[in-house]
Amino acid sequence: MKITAVSAVYPNYRNVPASWRTHFWQIVVRVETDAGVIGFGYGGGGRAAVEVVNRHFAELVLGRELNSVDDISAIWDHVYAESLPYGRKGVAVMALSGLDLALFDTLGKAEQKPVYELLGGASKGNIRSYATGPDQPWYGELGFSATKFPHRWTEDADYDSAIERATIAREAMGDDGLVMIDTYMSWDPTVTTRMTELLRPFNIYWFEDVCTPDELDAQAQLRPIAAPVLIAGGEHEFTHFGFQEIARSGALDLWQPDITWCGGITAGLRILDVAAEAGIPVALHRGGEVWGLHLIAASDCMDLAGDARRRS
Repeated sequence: MKITAVSAVYPNYRNVPASWRTHFWQIVVRVETDAGVIGFGYGGGGRAAVEVVNRHFAELVLGRELNSVDDISAIWDHVYAESLPYGRKGVAVMALSGLDLALFDTLGKAEQKPVYELLGGASKGNIRSYATGPDQPWYGELGFSATKFPHRWTEDADYDSAIERATIAREAMGDDGLVMIDTYMSWDPTVTTRMTELLRPFNIYWFEDVCTPDELDAQAQLRPIAAPVLIAGGEHEFTHFGFQEIARSGALDLWQPDITWCGGITAGLRILDVAAEAGIPVALHRGGEVWGLHLIAASDCMDLAGDARRRS
């Protein structure tokens, strides 16, 4: 089977979260083959990534063989190398993520196998879902026993809001449930240290993205301070090369690659190899999306997948 066409589109999203720029949401990549099999993948980077796929990546993969996972890996290496002058991280790798996931979808359809079987089969029987969002009492009513709520730092009063939110979340999840906090790079070492002290009674499982991805040394220094709370992150890092730097720095207790951004399933598998060597657990960012679930099922990823929930 050979690739005959590759294209990307930027859907017209009607319900984009207010915090997202309207030009930077997810793209859809389509792969066509001479066998008539068509596959789809999801990537990041918005309109800029669409241009990367349509004006560069498409010509790179035209006519390439697509008959095995090794073929997909070879395509990944080729496209990554050809985009090195402007890529390596950011939009180009987000575009590559969409292409990679579309290739896996295409191969799975051609072989009439779910993607997790292409990866060697399921290694776990169940995947625990955690609800992400602001409505912890509702998540408890739905039956979730794990949740993650957002907390953006703006001023001193936010210490009080964090305590209030943690109180509600712990009550909703019960004593044995998991409670995590996503700070989206809005805390810093001082805030994180103080939050660790204030939130001890709530047995928080992890603090996510407490600093920017460039502040590796600061996050490494926070690990023993925050313990037993895990310093988690990695959704804004790219490829196994980026995670090798995280491993060398000792920055994080838990890695959270996003396979729709970091380079697809191919990059995800390589990141898992780096994580295994470093002895670090991996919980996919947005693992509850369909591509993430297949990688979780077939790998050493934690059996934990995020599920973004909003009342309609």
